[in-house]
Amino acid sequence: MESHKNKQLQSLYQRLANLSLKLSVNNLKKMELVLTRDAFLPTRTLGKLYADNVFECFTCEDAVRDTKIKGETAIPKGRYRVIITLSNRFKRELPLLLNVPNYEGVRIHSGNTEADTEGCILCGSTRNDSGVFSSRIATNNLILKIRNAINSGKEVWITIR
Repeated sequence: MESHKNKQLQSLYQRLANLSLKLSVNNLKKMELVLTRDAFLPTRTLGKLYADNVFECFTCEDAVRDTKIKGETAIPKGRYRVIITLSNRFKRELPLLLNVPNYEGVRIHSGNTEADTEGCILCGSTRNDSGVFSSRIATNNLILKIRNAINSGKEVWITIR
């Protein structure tokens, strides 16, 4: 009887080990960005961006509104796939969020205040109530991480909350 219980336990441990390994491998196939919005001001929304649970930079977006105003409203909360493509507007490769409801061409790029965005996400190394700063450095660092993830075969996703 004890031998049977030992075999059952060994089988259970093996299944748990296999499940754990599968979960670990699946996590390696994605880079997860999380943007947590934490300051909702009349004309802008400020937040913090994390890459794989590590703080990456501060963010500035347009104001969150119940009704979209073209060029003045932050994108909806949600989870979006991120790729890097050439931006015709900025003449360089930038991260692009896919399938954002009622928006097109939502990118992550440099800038300081909501005047520099039309629904896109701006990155900065520092911030105050007026926006983000040292934006080019923060944006370039993030792009490098995203590009490295994509080049290593990972999908990149951003969750905005």
